[in-house]
Amino acid sequence: ATRQTTNLTRHPALDFWTSWSADGRQLLFYSDRDGNKEIYRMDADGSHPVNLTRHPAYDYLPSWSPDGRHIVFSSNRDHEQGEIYRMNEDGSGVVRLTFNEFFEEVPTWSPDGNKIIFTRQILEAWDSTGTSNGEIFIMDKDGNNEQRLTVKEGYDSGAKFSPDGRRIAFYDTDETGNYELWVMQADGTGMSNVTRDPLEDYSPDWSPDGEWLAYTSGTPVQYDVWVLHLATGKKIRLTHEPKRNESPVWKPRSGTGKK
Repeated sequence: ATRQTTNLTRHPALDFWTSWSADGRQLLFYSDRDGNKEIYRMDADGSHPVNLTRHPAYDYLPSWSPDGRHIVFSSNRDHEQGEIYRMNEDGSGVVRLTFNEFFEEVPTWSPDGNKIIFTRQILEAWDSTGTSNGEIFIMDKDGNNEQRLTVKEGYDSGAKFSPDGRRIAFYDTDETGNYELWVMQADGTGMSNVTRDPLEDYSPDWSPDGEWLAYTSGTPVQYDVWVLHLATGKKIRLTHEPKRNESPVWKPRSGTGKK
């Protein structure tokens, strides 16, 4: 089948990391087009881009709440290490959710909008190399009741809930140091490697029916968007353009159903 790609931003700056509104009519992304990383909202056809953050710090990795009222994001506006923030969908009412000395990133929502999962970069006592380790945490949408979900060597990141809220997909290294996609139960148990291939696999996103993961796969020479059918393990490569095709997000079911 023919797969059509459409350039939505057409800007010389870096435009990255999209998040759909629940109705499929708008997209969030971040861009350095105004001199530093800011979060923008635009219509699904790429029109009417609006800078929501307008802050001299780096604001990036936005994620829209299921009800469309709030956006969580990462920023270094109060601490040189990134912290997690929430704001209203128009950029007002910014609230800091995490307060610590750790680097934190990639906040995303639970399907009911009550929880936020994110990555925290920490130094483990057992790590004699002195390198940091990424782990997945969960907290209430107001930053309370924080809980660690993964205890695993390597950098766990890119975590996203399945549409039914029962599972979480993320990426991390396997025993050989190669990045793979993993799926676990929402409480952090039952972790399994679902890609198991020699390519680097990361940035998973669930299909609305919860049966597929869209993700990035490849090598530093060529990264592409793939989809994986979880029940059968079938993998389909969707892009072939040179260099980097990455961080796919699936359009909500209320939209067209396309990625």
